[in-house]
Amino acid sequence: MTESEEPQGFNLDDGFDSLVGQEDFHDERRPYQQLNQSWQRLKVSMFNMQPERRCRLGALALALLAALLLIVDISLGVHYNNLRDTHLTFDDVKRIREDLTKLKKDYKTAVGVMKDAQKKTKSEINSQEETNWEFEHQTKRTADYMAEIEKTTKEVEKLRLRLPMISDGCKHCPEGWILMNFACYYFSFLGNNEKRSWQKAREFCQMQRGDLIIINSKDKENSTVNYLLDHQEPSQYREVFWIGLRDSEEERTWKWVDGTFLVEGYWKDGEPNDTHDNEDCATVSSRRNFFKAWNDDNCESLNKWICEKAPTSSS
Repeated sequence: MTESEEPQGFNLDDGFDSLVGQEDFHDERRPYQQLNQSWQRLKVSMFNMQPERRCRLGALALALLAALLLIVDISLGVHYNNLRDTHLTFDDVKRIREDLTKLKKDYKTAVGVMKDAQKKTKSEINSQEETNWEFEHQTKRTADYMAEIEKTTKEVEKLRLRLPMISDGCKHCPEGWILMNFACYYFSFLGNNEKRSWQKAREFCQMQRGDLIIINSKDKENSTVNYLLDHQEPSQYREVFWIGLRDSEEERTWKWVDGTFLVEGYWKDGEPNDTHDNEDCATVSSRRNFFKAWNDDNCESLNKWICEKAPTSSS
């Protein structure tokens, strides 16, 4: 065997060079040449593809290439091992082993490139997922803003309806009452420490041309509870006040003193529980969380109360 006939290796960049110098390998050059030609065509096809599709096809191609390299590695190892003793010299075997080592190195490189492509693909998928999350978040924010705009529009309309009343003259409340939210309120702790049943408290309010307070909005609940917090000592926070809400015995539903049904309540956890089937009147108390400030109580219990009435005008 001359030096010009020595077997040559192959790699991924230059293609698979056929092993020459041994007649037994003459017919085995074709698979490697075909594999090399297929790889070149695949690279040209991938170059003309879109980046996203090229990434996915590249990952698939690398996986197939890694599998083919492994098959070639195993096939060459088995084939060269069978021919080592009868057909090849020691130098030939040495060169073949070097070729196998290079194949293994190329295989590891291909696997590494494939893993990098997989990581890049996963990163792009995660990035797309975060984009979807942000879109969902922004959609929700837009819906919240629209709801807030609608609410503000309704509040502005209510204020417009009050303008004629304000233009009639200055509004004021009688002594012992406070002006809040365009209405007059009487908190029984301002004048005395007397306590009454729900019905007696209501009669007091009616004698003042008013009635027990109706809390039919979040803003009204918030301002009422905050007033209690600001004008009571912490030791008095457990005191409760009658409001104009009662459980109708006939209909078994909560109704305000003006005959309207309760739409939204601000009950404490577990309330109303109607203990002993006789807690049919509602109270409010000082709570930092004004959403949980109501309780049901026996209508004959003695509690403080809150009255409400329209302010009077003076020109």
